[in-house]
Amino acid sequence: MRILDIKRQMKPDDIAIVRDLLRDAERADGHRPLSDHLWLDLVDGGREGFAGLVAWESDHDHPVAYAQISKGHDSFSVEIVVHPHHRYEMHLIGPELLEAVLHEVAVNGGGHVHWWVFEPTIGHEQVAQQFGLTPGRTLHQMRRSLPLSSSDASAKVAVRTFVKGQDEQAWLNVNNQAFALHPEQGGWDLATLTTRLSEPWFDASGFILHDIDETLAGFCWTKVHTDTDPVLGEIYVVAVDPKYRGQGLGKSMVVSGLMNMSDRGITTAMLYVDTNNEAAMSLYGDLGFRIHRTDRAFVGDVAAITPNTPQEAS
Repeated sequence: MRILDIKRQMKPDDIAIVRDLLRDAERADGHRPLSDHLWLDLVDGGREGFAGLVAWESDHDHPVAYAQISKGHDSFSVEIVVHPHHRYEMHLIGPELLEAVLHEVAVNGGGHVHWWVFEPTIGHEQVAQQFGLTPGRTLHQMRRSLPLSSSDASAKVAVRTFVKGQDEQAWLNVNNQAFALHPEQGGWDLATLTTRLSEPWFDASGFILHDIDETLAGFCWTKVHTDTDPVLGEIYVVAVDPKYRGQGLGKSMVVSGLMNMSDRGITTAMLYVDTNNEAAMSLYGDLGFRIHRTDRAFVGDVAAITPNTPQEAS
């Protein structure tokens, strides 16, 4: 029998248990099993709209699976991780967890849900359909080698590095205007930004800003993944103030970010992009990025229901 332990706040011991499962999944799969904003929500202990569902079996001393709900910008993100040793039961565990996750969303008021799946299969599509979820956003992870050619590098602009205690509000203003409709990147507040700036990977030298008339006009925030092979330099977030769109500044910020990474010895660059963002896809393709893998969100609207007792999955 599988028992779901549903937690809306994560204590240090709870986080350690889930961290071990995620580590085992990462070793098996070659990529991190939780997206960045869900991971930060987990280690933060659980903010509003959070729930962590830990699946146990009576004869195992480790969880067999984990599912998480995190509330983003007007929607919920859901991800499910099954321990590598239990993936022969994926066809049972996956639907059980997804059903429990959607129930948890429903008893907490319902809303729009994105179930994110890394490299989805027909099996994922069938499970999604079973619960009324349909294919939604698709993300490509794209990569290219560094350094840039001299012709591409010519698009760079003058930049400076982000200064803690000085640039937070200006950055939030540009970010939230640029991503006003984005479910994860939009609607950030100072607490969200401060959490990112406190992460061990944060390096101000890779967070570059471009000013026009002493006002922030664009930025490129990079992140170095030192635990991958090869080491990856990620274009973590890049944006320009909407009033400067159409002037080529977006390309200039990307190029400046890539050159910044190259100057720090990074030889492989990576980024994520929505497939329906035709302008960004075209820009990145022109800059030599090629698709490395594809992830997809299955989406749907969950109606609110009256809470009842915690569920057990057989």
